[in-house]
Amino acid sequence: MDAGAVDLGILLLRAGTGVTVAAHGYGKFFTGGRIAGTARWFESMGMRPGRVHAVVAASTEVGAGLALAVGLLTPVAGAAVVALMVVAAWTVHRRKGFFIVKSGWEYNLVLALIAVSVATAGPGRWSLDHALAIADTLDATIGLALAAGGGLAAGTAYLAVFYRPPPPDPMTAEGLDTTSPS
Repeated sequence: MDAGAVDLGILLLRAGTGVTVAAHGYGKFFTGGRIAGTARWFESMGMRPGRVHAVVAASTEVGAGLALAVGLLTPVAGAAVVALMVVAAWTVHRRKGFFIVKSGWEYNLVLALIAVSVATAGPGRWSLDHALAIADTLDATIGLALAAGGGLAAGTAYLAVFYRPPPPDPMTAEGLDTTSPS
C-alpha cells in the first residue's frame, strides 16, 4: 500500500474530525446561547455549576479538536475526545437510543471511534507529532490504551464526580409510576 495514500487518509480523518470537534466548542463560546446558554442547559441536565462545565466542555472541545486536527499529542487528544463523547452520550443521548435521527448516541460513538482509531494507527507523517518526533515514541498499543482507556476513565470519572441529574418530573412520562394500579 502506498504510504502517502495512508498518510493522506489519516490526515483527512484526523483533520476533519478534529475541526468538527473544535467547531462544536467554538459554537459554545461564540454562537447561539454562548456560554451562558450552554451553562443553563448543563444546569438543567445536572451538571452543576453549569458555567464551569460549559467553559470546561467548550475549552476541551476546542483544544482537543485542534490538537487532533494538527496531530499534536494525538493519543492525548484522542482521549479527550473520547471523554467528551462519553459525557455527551451519557448525559444527553443515552435515553434516546442509538440512532442520531432520534438524538441518540450514534454520532458520539463514531467520533470516539475515529479518535481511538487515529491514536492507534498514529497521526501519520503529515502531523506535528511526526515533525516533533513524538510519533516515534508511541506504538499502536500505547495509542489505543491512552485514547480508549484514558478517555473512558476520564469521562466516567467526570460523570461520577460532577453529574447529578435532577429527579424526573412527576408530570411527564419519565416520572409516571406504571407499576401500581390506578
